[in-house]
Amino acid sequence: MRSLHGQTIVVATHNEGKLREFAGLMAPFGIAAKSAREFGLPEPEETGTTFEENALIKALAAATATGLPAMSDDSGLCVDALDGAPGVYTADWAQLPEGGRDFAMAMQRAEVALQERGATEAAQRTGRFVAVICLAWPDGEAEFFRGEVEGTLVWPPRGEKGFGYDPVFLPRGHDLTFGEMSAEEKHGWKPGMDEALSHRARAFQKFARARLGSA
Repeated sequence: MRSLHGQTIVVATHNEGKLREFAGLMAPFGIAAKSAREFGLPEPEETGTTFEENALIKALAAATATGLPAMSDDSGLCVDALDGAPGVYTADWAQLPEGGRDFAMAMQRAEVALQERGATEAAQRTGRFVAVICLAWPDGEAEFFRGEVEGTLVWPPRGEKGFGYDPVFLPRGHDLTFGEMSAEEKHGWKPGMDEALSHRARAFQKFARARLGSA
């Protein structure tokens, strides 16, 4: 098995929130995380129809361009009452015509869609965050690790921490939305703990157990 200990991994994202989360998760293993932006890499077009396909596109592009192992995640919010939308198009719902993203607008769009479906009670507003991590090597080898967290969409948004749709997502069994949680509370996992909380941390937990020998 190829060793990752002490290596630099390219995190194939231009999203500073994701980079911070990955860097924090990798730090206990002595792995340095550098973003695709630091290498001057463009964002590849995400043409996949699944989280796995899009994660592979991003990770493989970064690994090929840098000659380093690269990690990417493709993640999204899947709302049951919206037939799984926005799903792989979660970020697209926030896209502005002039460029950039507005997640306040995206959260409002999701809420309008829920109201149109008559989903006003908590039991009608269930969904999950999904994250698929892809670890890719310059020679094309790739592995996938999937994490999910169930929850309910709340309105109005609560909290200003995290990023994306975090302020409207209340994870099952918790009183705080992801937007109200600190990074430590949101991840809910470090080496030696049984269970992660966030979808990205759960996917990373599977990666760490498979590739880093973490318990």
